[in-house]
Amino acid sequence: MVRLILNIILFLGSLLCIYTAPTFRLWIASIAVSEFCWIFAAVTFLILIWSLFSKKYRQANLTIGVLALAFYLTPIRTAVNIAEKLPTELAANLGGEPIEAEPFELTKMFTSTELLPYETFSYAKQGSEDLTMDFYQSTRAGRRPCIVVVHGGSWCGGNSQQLPELNSELARQGFHVASINYRLAPKHVSPAPIEDIKIAIEYLKDNARDLKIDSANFILLGRSAGAQLALVAAYTLDTPGIRGVVNFYGPTDMIWGYSMPVNKYIMDSKKVLEDFLGGPYDKCPEKYVASSPVEVVGKKSVPTLIIHGENDALVAYEHSQRLVKKLSDNRVRHYLLSLPWATHGCDYTLRGPSGQLTTYAVEYFANQVIKAAQQPDIQIVSSETVEPGAFESWGN
Repeated sequence: MVRLILNIILFLGSLLCIYTAPTFRLWIASIAVSEFCWIFAAVTFLILIWSLFSKKYRQANLTIGVLALAFYLTPIRTAVNIAEKLPTELAANLGGEPIEAEPFELTKMFTSTELLPYETFSYAKQGSEDLTMDFYQSTRAGRRPCIVVVHGGSWCGGNSQQLPELNSELARQGFHVASINYRLAPKHVSPAPIEDIKIAIEYLKDNARDLKIDSANFILLGRSAGAQLALVAAYTLDTPGIRGVVNFYGPTDMIWGYSMPVNKYIMDSKKVLEDFLGGPYDKCPEKYVASSPVEVVGKKSVPTLIIHGENDALVAYEHSQRLVKKLSDNRVRHYLLSLPWATHGCDYTLRGPSGQLTTYAVEYFANQVIKAAQQPDIQIVSSETVEPGAFESWGN
């Protein structure tokens, strides 16, 4: 009976690798289950071996255990398939050549990422609030491009120290990283955070000599609510030097998102939007329009990398599909890295299936948009998916 109970518990947990979590706590659990799936698969395998020696409920134990094991291995199996095509697809959509890394390696799942030290600077004073950024110095010499990271947290929480692993990894790959804090809702409503992003970039430019920043090359990167801010900032700010934007599972259509709220057991998304935008849609529709990346993207918008898990419990995957359509309509270079098993916050660890693939995609994207900016004679063409090799002139 103990083995049967354990197998049932493990089986129920494995469903989080297949289906969207129905509650907030199960969403948190789904991150662990899908990104540390090898641990759960190993435990399931051991229970399965133990079940071979049972007489009572043996068939039930084996059936349930095998199903659970298969589900836990789904992220790894799918990641391997995606990794085989990812370099070619990135090259086809963004140009350039594969970077010196593998998109996914099984052995990396058993390692950890060493965090680099950072310095904290105050970049602005907004009333009584001191806005700061955590600056990760590139490990490579000379003036380097800078990636500005905008944290998530439903526009009302979070901070610059959120998910720092990628900041350290990007610094090792030759980028400075500035992870910024900004004014939060409900005390401050849109467009206050966009103004803060602009001020942060201006601060980095003003201090470019001391910080060894290539002030002509910035990339914005945001997660969740921070991704919405990064997208709007990248598409609307008249700040020279923004070369691209990375969107980790961010909301892109605030009007549609308000009309189609997420599961109430996950989050009160209508209230979150009202706090950030200053009221319901019928009271301030212009705010919802101005804060929707799908509404402000245009033909001159910067290249965009979109990363989204299809099992996202907080921000519907359709948000990214809607942005892809608008980018395609405007012939803006882009790539959507779709992760079938992944949920919101799937990049919690860089060593999981999602973490490895997303890190590879971000590094490829960052290198390519900077290289393209340094080769102005190369014509920018549509980012619609084409056959491999169509962009072979890029980066040669």
